[in-house]
Amino acid sequence: MTIASFLRGTLVAALTTAAAAVLPATAHADGGFITLTIYKAGWIIGGSGGSGVLNFHGRAYPLSTGGLDYGLVFGGSRTVLRGRVSNIWRPSDVEGVYGAAGAGLAVGRGVRGIVLTNQKGAVLELSGEQIGLLANVDLSGLAISMR
Repeated sequence: MTIASFLRGTLVAALTTAAAAVLPATAHADGGFITLTIYKAGWIIGGSGGSGVLNFHGRAYPLSTGGLDYGLVFGGSRTVLRGRVSNIWRPSDVEGVYGAAGAGLAVGRGVRGIVLTNQKGAVLELSGEQIGLLANVDLSGLAISMR
């Protein structure tokens, strides 16, 4: 056996061991379901606040939401969003700041759908109904925290 083939075999074994250690860890990220009720109002600068529930591994975790919008914001609305949370390890992984740029118009009732990601990698895929009078073209941030 030459030194080159010995090094090649050692390198392959090391890479296989490293891959085996990393791959199962990413495969165990889990998900749950979330419901958020968000109240939003503004004139140029807007604000939002609300509450929600994360259902994860058969338990319900209460959530609080809040945020700021900046751009063209006018009016007020109530939005109820429901959907899936993915790529979380524990309930606290949904905590964080979610940013979005968007535009919309709600007069009476409207449908809303959005996908958001926070700094921990949690992904929210939400859809629901928006009620109110709201026109917006803005940058917004939504902070979610556990109560």
